[in-house]
Amino acid sequence: MPRPILDEARIHPDIRGKIAEHQQGIVREVMHAVDTNDVVVVGMGLNPFPKKARKALEAAGQPFRYLEYGNYLNTWRERNALKMWTGWPTFPMVFVKGTLIGGASDLQKLIDSGELKEALARSAGA
Repeated sequence: MPRPILDEARIHPDIRGKIAEHQQGIVREVMHAVDTNDVVVVGMGLNPFPKKARKALEAAGQPFRYLEYGNYLNTWRERNALKMWTGWPTFPMVFVKGTLIGGASDLQKLIDSGELKEALARSAGA
């Protein structure tokens, strides 16, 4: 399921570096967390859905890493870089074993079906 991304050949050479480095500090921070934790929730303050995801994981007894970036009134540019990187339009962004699984309702479905536990057990035994 490829999503359209502007081909580099259609980007002027003088701005390629600017595009490549735009807000990459936040992206690298999330990439590191995803690489070093089984479950990562990326959220923002004042949004109830990251809290729902955290509560669901706590109720399931699943440890996780939570990263929070601002709220509706600030750091939207930084968060936008995460949306551009993942293609996921909302928060939270939930990663399981390095894979973006969606948001809070997607996480709850995986917990309810047992698929989250299976995915974590499968990769632990591999």
